[in-house]
Amino acid sequence: MPLHYVAWRDTMARHGIEFAEDRFYGMGGMPSEKIVATLSAEQDVSVDAIHVAVTKEAAFVGMIDQLGMKEDIVAIARHHHGRMPMSVASGGTRPVIDRQLKQIGLEGIFDVIVTAEDTQRHKPEPDVFLKAAELLKVDPTRCLVFEDSPLGFAAADAAGMDWVDVR
Repeated sequence: MPLHYVAWRDTMARHGIEFAEDRFYGMGGMPSEKIVATLSAEQDVSVDAIHVAVTKEAAFVGMIDQLGMKEDIVAIARHHHGRMPMSVASGGTRPVIDRQLKQIGLEGIFDVIVTAEDTQRHKPEPDVFLKAAELLKVDPTRCLVFEDSPLGFAAADAAGMDWVDVR
């Protein structure tokens, strides 16, 4: 998330939009186009939300080699690999999620990856988590979500899933 924030802050500043760090963390899990549209409307700045979102993603991808891992969470994922069904359910896009998983050495250990392209509604709606549970063939109430944002916590609650705050 810290690298995402730097990419967001710098990209939005180039378009005359302020994006405070606490607001960034509060919007975690929301699709990029929606973040741009929300902030630009609030600050009365006219931008092409899709273009700005693509620019932000490119800035993040340009820094992906700096991405660090949360060792304790990575250890949990590695420990449970092959022992129970696991997924990634993210508000990010598939190419970026795939690159992040590769960067932190978790490429190929998840049974299912669900991203923003796979659902119409996004966090705080439960759809990304419900889709992951469906694809895993696991009852949502038997799922545990490892999450890093308030919107993700709300989405997990709405899906009937327990969650762990990994921040």
